[in-house]
Amino acid sequence: MGNQKLIDDIRQELNQTPLFDIHTHLTDSRIGARGLHDVLLYHMVVSDLYSAGCPSGARLTEYPGWPTQEEAHRRIIEALPYLKHIQNTSCYWGVQIILRDLYKWNEPITEKNWKKLDDQICERADDRNWQRETMRKMQAKKFTTELARRMTGADDDILHYSMEWAFFTRTQRGEFDSALYELERCWGNSPGSPVPHAAKNKPKPHRVIRTMEDLKAAMDHYVGQLAGSPVISLATHISTDVVFRQVSDSEMKSALQRRDKAGLQERDIYTSYIHEMFLTALEPYADRIVFQLSIAAEPLPHETMSVVPQRALVEMAEIVARHPKMRFLVMLASRHANQTFCTMCRELPNMALAGYWWHNFFPGAIRQVMEERLDMLPMNRQMGFFSDAYCVEWAYAKSVMVRNQLAQVLAQKVEQGQYSRNMVGTIARGILYDSAEAFLKMMPAV
Repeated sequence: MGNQKLIDDIRQELNQTPLFDIHTHLTDSRIGARGLHDVLLYHMVVSDLYSAGCPSGARLTEYPGWPTQEEAHRRIIEALPYLKHIQNTSCYWGVQIILRDLYKWNEPITEKNWKKLDDQICERADDRNWQRETMRKMQAKKFTTELARRMTGADDDILHYSMEWAFFTRTQRGEFDSALYELERCWGNSPGSPVPHAAKNKPKPHRVIRTMEDLKAAMDHYVGQLAGSPVISLATHISTDVVFRQVSDSEMKSALQRRDKAGLQERDIYTSYIHEMFLTALEPYADRIVFQLSIAAEPLPHETMSVVPQRALVEMAEIVARHPKMRFLVMLASRHANQTFCTMCRELPNMALAGYWWHNFFPGAIRQVMEERLDMLPMNRQMGFFSDAYCVEWAYAKSVMVRNQLAQVLAQKVEQGQYSRNMVGTIARGILYDSAEAFLKMMPAV
């Protein structure tokens, strides 16, 4: 653990260090938790509960819908008997940070008191001053969220936007034409929300891609919508299950004709071709739109697992190298792949790494990732924080957790003589604030 006094001293300094939260799912005009369910049943905690034996492993109703009070209360009551099994997890530590620091609640959550706590959180749901005070407590200068979650624009002063719409490089279980479907559902439409993970009964698109001409028209529309939107980035997911390669026009044309009988081969052709087509079309806008991607979380029935084959790492490097004008920002869910991605960034200056995503957001993994990146990468090629939060309370909790880990890593480097004590503040600000300001062109709220 090292010198505890030094760690505590650095932690105090980090608590005053500003940061940008570069990737969230906050909803404009309602960035706060709507009740206990938004705190206790954040999807990462749901996975803990499901693993412990709780019957439900699916997320609550997601945006643009919202869980009803009946759904939220039913799921809370269902989860209560399993809380005792997850009190050891770091996800539950996040719950405790929120309740302790923001709601002054230090009791165990029980059948007798959960409704009182729920009422307390509900009271703050529309208190915009309280929400912004929470933002100030975490020293967040701005958040980035999905463009589709921009409702009235009431929070435009604290939000940047990213388009998270068509996921044509993300696989869905049992589907082989997801890339085509994702582009079809956007064709002719205004930007909206992505299809939820593991969605059932997806609506049929109004237009169908049957020819290469259709494909070009659909892509032109998609890129036009993106280019005309007030966004700083595009956010998508790249499946490591797909074998990416350069596909010829003739291969794609032939594969389109086999769509009704598509299998793995066609899936890889569709995805590779459309992805390359998109990156090429996006290049003229590369100076203001960053290609932000998540990687290494592959589908399971409810959520995902962390997996990334070595082949996928090579393919990712080749994609980035083919498009040197583009800026690629990687959110990685694989602990073991971090070192490889660091080596990529060292030789691909149009690539940067961000935070600790999903299956990496655990203290041991966070510290390992931090240490490797600090040793291997310039500060302006790593962004030290994003919360992936759906409410400001979870953004706060994750900022506390990350600063705790960063304090330990920096203290270790001071103790071994790698950093002077005076360097710590510069390095922390570099990865928490300066790099996002430079790479993503984020700006603090006025």
